[in-house]
Amino acid sequence: MIDTDHIILEKDGPVARVWLNRPHKKNAVTPELLHRLDEIITEVDNDPDLLVLVLRGKGNQFCSGFDLDVLLSDYVGSTTAMDVAVLSAKVCDRLYSMNTPSVAVLEDYVTAGGFELMISCDFAIAADDAKIGDFHIRRALFGGAGPIYRLPRMIGVRKTKELMLTGKLLSGKEATEWDLINASAPAADLDKLEAEFIAPLIDKSPFMMKLTKMTIDRGLDADIQSLMVMEHLAVGNALQSEDAKEGVNAFLQKREPKWVGR
Repeated sequence: MIDTDHIILEKDGPVARVWLNRPHKKNAVTPELLHRLDEIITEVDNDPDLLVLVLRGKGNQFCSGFDLDVLLSDYVGSTTAMDVAVLSAKVCDRLYSMNTPSVAVLEDYVTAGGFELMISCDFAIAADDAKIGDFHIRRALFGGAGPIYRLPRMIGVRKTKELMLTGKLLSGKEATEWDLINASAPAADLDKLEAEFIAPLIDKSPFMMKLTKMTIDRGLDADIQSLMVMEHLAVGNALQSEDAKEGVNAFLQKREPKWVGR
């Protein structure tokens, strides 16, 4: 376990579990937390034994957004709101773009900066009674770390406007129905849902997980012809990999594959 004031990294076999650790502030984000999360992303992506990153919050809560007390006190005069927005956007983009698949596990409030962290993960699961939404509009603020370019690609333009212009909060169940998250469960069963959700992510070829995730992410803004080229290149890379050979041999020999990650 690696512990700092604002964030905790636990390595549990192939799982990197990252805990936001400011429960007295509903795990509100600070620049220190963002800098440490940036370091953790690099550490996890460079460790071949870590196959999935799980992002959670201590105190049975995820994250209520940026700590406005910190922004308005410690950082006023020494840095601008724009500096903080750029930092948030950088870290959220690194989270979104990392090679290792990421899963946000949501409880209680998932709003503003917490919402941005959530939509930057590859997957999200939640307690049924979680409270999920952009929320910035309620304080006459604007989120600068992904809502206008990630959210429409997830749930469409009309639903994005409904969330961002009203500041409404969705329960975990409602967020599943909106295709904003992957699944929800009663709060008491959230740990079980996490284990069930990540199980099929940690028994696959790490090489193919990386290649497939990258191709999907990069393909969102490409035209059809470019996507076809990208897909053909991915097929070629896959067929030349050691993991593909191992996967085929394991199937023919009726045994479980032993991945090497290349």
